[in-house]
Amino acid sequence: MIPILIGVSILLFCILQMAPGDILSANINPHMTAEIKEELRHQMHLDQPTYVQYFYWIKGVLKGDFGDSYYFKQPVTTVIKSYIWNSFILSLVSFILSIIISIPIGVVSATRQYSKFDYFFTVLALIGISIPAFYFGLLLIKWFAVDLHLFPVSGMSTPGANLKGIGAAGDMLYHMFLPCLVLTLGSVAELMRYTRSSMLEVIKQDYIKTARAKGLKEKVVIYKHALRNAMIPVVTIFGMWLPSLFSGAILTESIFNWPGIGPIELLAVNNRDYPLLMGINLILALLTLLGNLIADITYALIDPRIRLK
Repeated sequence: MIPILIGVSILLFCILQMAPGDILSANINPHMTAEIKEELRHQMHLDQPTYVQYFYWIKGVLKGDFGDSYYFKQPVTTVIKSYIWNSFILSLVSFILSIIISIPIGVVSATRQYSKFDYFFTVLALIGISIPAFYFGLLLIKWFAVDLHLFPVSGMSTPGANLKGIGAAGDMLYHMFLPCLVLTLGSVAELMRYTRSSMLEVIKQDYIKTARAKGLKEKVVIYKHALRNAMIPVVTIFGMWLPSLFSGAILTESIFNWPGIGPIELLAVNNRDYPLLMGINLILALLTLLGNLIADITYALIDPRIRLK
């Protein structure tokens, strides 16, 4: 993981260096003199080669210092901490709902292949995969917020309501309903199809026929023998979803004005806030590697045929 993470950091740094302009050109005061501009370039090491700038940056990262955000005028770590947990809460609720809904539906669809139940949820899954998140979000706002006035249009909490404890949590869940519904629809559609395909492959194996021939109950065959092995490809998806719990959903969070890390990253791109971009992307790269590691370890817990060496 360590050499891969170093390679990713070098690649990210080089890509941002290739972008037109630099940090100073996007954040400079037009009234500065040429001498002050040159002094700032020297302080930011912009007058040094790219590899020298990288070593200055990675030296700070190893000390836990990602630099300062030029847009927010705060340390990058402070900005990320202020917004990333809002994205995590929204994504975690959607992730849990997706698992609870999609896996049982995928199992039943596989065991009742070509039934009306299977056809209905297959069509529903295709709709969930095909419909754009921003369009579905706007429809929900139109229906439930503007027309029916059941849910708020945007935000994470009610303005002016100084709620605490259970009241604050309930208010957050109330504001979370529509954006969480948008995220859950796409996740359920994807995970349900993976579960169904994996189950269809497993239930045709010889050991499943042997388990049935021994007289085991169908529920035991499906949920104890088949599902456990069918979950191996699904666990890979879980590992890939780990970084998405923290990365946020730029479109969904922007539409519902949810104060997550997604819109902040887009804001950093538009304002050439390279230290903030590097900090966010490096953390996501680390989470991606951790997700793969967790998935590999989970394989051994699910499948007794797999052993860690």
